[in-house]
Amino acid sequence: MIDKGSGLTVLMIPGIQGRWEWISPAVDALATHCRVISDSLAGDRGSLRALEPAKGFHSYLDWVDELVNRCGAKQVALCGVSYGGLVALHYAAHRPERISSLVLISSPSPQRQPNRKFKWYLQAPRLLSPAFMLSSPFRLYPEITRAVSSFVHRAWFAITYLRCVIKYPCSSANMAKQVQLLADIDFVEDCKHIDAPTLVLTGSPRLDRVVSVGSTREYLKAVPGASYKQINDTGHIGLVTKPDVFAKAVSNFVMNHYHDDQLLLRALA
Repeated sequence: MIDKGSGLTVLMIPGIQGRWEWISPAVDALATHCRVISDSLAGDRGSLRALEPAKGFHSYLDWVDELVNRCGAKQVALCGVSYGGLVALHYAAHRPERISSLVLISSPSPQRQPNRKFKWYLQAPRLLSPAFMLSSPFRLYPEITRAVSSFVHRAWFAITYLRCVIKYPCSSANMAKQVQLLADIDFVEDCKHIDAPTLVLTGSPRLDRVVSVGSTREYLKAVPGASYKQINDTGHIGLVTKPDVFAKAVSNFVMNHYHDDQLLLRALA
């Protein structure tokens, strides 16, 4: 479990690759405004908690409960990245009393149907993972080029990001299992039970080649009262290519929707 910064508590849930380290630039930037806690997804290497097969996707409820209990906050702002947005949504629907606000970042549609390519990958995740990983740079390069204008900074970002991926590798078997866990959950129904103020955050439509921006924007109709913000000139990984812009957008939203006036005053001091 990672715990950085001070003030209002934001719990960040990483994407399907599972490792919180992959979003560490966003964690560090947000920690200059708020207290940020995070952990690798339950069941992944380095996580506080294993997945319980009998509970399936509901295991994530216990995992988030443990994180919230450990940080000692009455409520947290819950921020889910991509697949982590589905975890955050499910938790907010089942533990509304523990959530002050909800942020969904480039999350798949609540009706989330894996595309043909991903279904193909799920048939043999270990065997096909090299093909999946090799195709990733081609999906991400256009947005990195747009988000990071200087060639020197772009090269440094690519080297730093690649170093993180190598040092904290994802598990293809875990990723396949995480997708399979979605089958038994009605996320459309979860959306109807969200009471917390909700922000839907995406990159630019033409630059997110991992999750369609149109797919993420479906939450604007599905979640009552949800608002929307786009981080321009980024795609799926805008929270790490432009972490300061991301941090400002999220911190402004969670501070505007926090109800503990004493803590809010201390955070703004």
